[in-house]
Amino acid sequence: MVKVSNRAEKIRKKIELREYKATEALKLLKETATAKFNESAEVHISLKLDTKYADQQLRTTIILPKGTGKKVRIAVIAEGDKISEALSAGADIAGGQDLIQDIMKGMLDFDRLIATPDLMPSIAKLGKLEYRADKAGVVHMPFGKADFNVEDLLANLETIQESIDKNRPSGVKGKYWRSFYICSTMGPSIQLDINDFRDKVFS
Repeated sequence: MVKVSNRAEKIRKKIELREYKATEALKLLKETATAKFNESAEVHISLKLDTKYADQQLRTTIILPKGTGKKVRIAVIAEGDKISEALSAGADIAGGQDLIQDIMKGMLDFDRLIATPDLMPSIAKLGKLEYRADKAGVVHMPFGKADFNVEDLLANLETIQESIDKNRPSGVKGKYWRSFYICSTMGPSIQLDINDFRDKVFS
């Protein structure tokens, strides 16, 4: 039997076995993130998917409006004097067609990609943040850090929920969402009221 630390035991006692409204759940997540580092906020959504069928797979990209909270490395696609301007302004990487080629070969040592308007068409084929449902039909994603305010965490969570609904696979029949949990990296799971959350987002 695994021994539970006093810290974990105290945290667990704060969580009731019920479905929480989103704001209350996010406040609890922040309260239960008591590790010595800035924990990630994570969402785990179980969907009614049988991913062995092509029409029941969920895989798409998303941009969280409030970011993920990790240190962001910025790459800039530009040409000529704009390259040195970008580096002077704080970009971590800057370059033109050579950088585009490096990225297409798999060089992804950055978090955010910016391009000057004239080079926007060149980067349309480069990637974004991606998520997918695993074999059990569960989507696992970070949606911020425990030190984010509740409003920012909520904005990110709403964006994820809207993306999952918008990209509902064509083969899914009937009820789509099974369960909806959030937690911090080291904290306990907190169950959200799916219907209340989705109703508010779509109202």
